[in-house]
Amino acid sequence: MIRLLIAAFLILPGLFVLGIATLGIFRFSTMLNRIHVAAKCDTLGALLVLLGLVVLAGWSALSLKLLLAVVFLWLSNPVASHLVARAEVRTNPHLAQTCDLMELDGNGNLHKMEEE
Repeated sequence: MIRLLIAAFLILPGLFVLGIATLGIFRFSTMLNRIHVAAKCDTLGALLVLLGLVVLAGWSALSLKLLLAVVFLWLSNPVASHLVARAEVRTNPHLAQTCDLMELDGNGNLHKMEEE
């Protein structure tokens, strides 16, 4: 009974965070904002749901697999989101109209990118 309550306290907030991420993907207008909300919320939501499932499974081979899935998601999701955002910045010629793009010069100082 206690394991079920702990799992519910982990899974339900995880589902709430994933729902907010879905809403944010449809709500935001620019691609970079959508990527940001998806990366942050998906990582946290998946962590909570998978940890709740680990609590439900108890200590077994299944819980070890779920913990490995958590580690994989926490390592791969931010990297994948960064690569998608980087591809958007490099391939969208009209991005400077909706975002303030900054770049580093040779001395390590930030300055605004010029439109091409």
